[in-house]
Amino acid sequence: MLESKLTNIIVNGRPKKVEGDTISYTEVVELAYPGESNKGIVFTVTYMGPQMPDGTLTEGQSVEIRNGVKFNVNKTNRS
Repeated sequence: MLESKLTNIIVNGRPKKVEGDTISYTEVVELAYPGESNKGIVFTVTYMGPQMPDGTLTEGQSVEIRNGVKFNVNKTNRS
């Protein structure tokens, strides 16, 4: 039996384990705000991690992840 690779990441200060080498905007939002990614709310997702440049994820994008990558997910206010 093959064991899937788990990567340790931090989402809004909370440790999470995810499968694979990449994570999508929607997956990060779901980890931070379960059940709210499909409610039409806009989120700002930023990340920083070891041996990778800081960045921003937008809807439809994914990013390669490594152990210890930190994601900050905030609801965006639009006026």
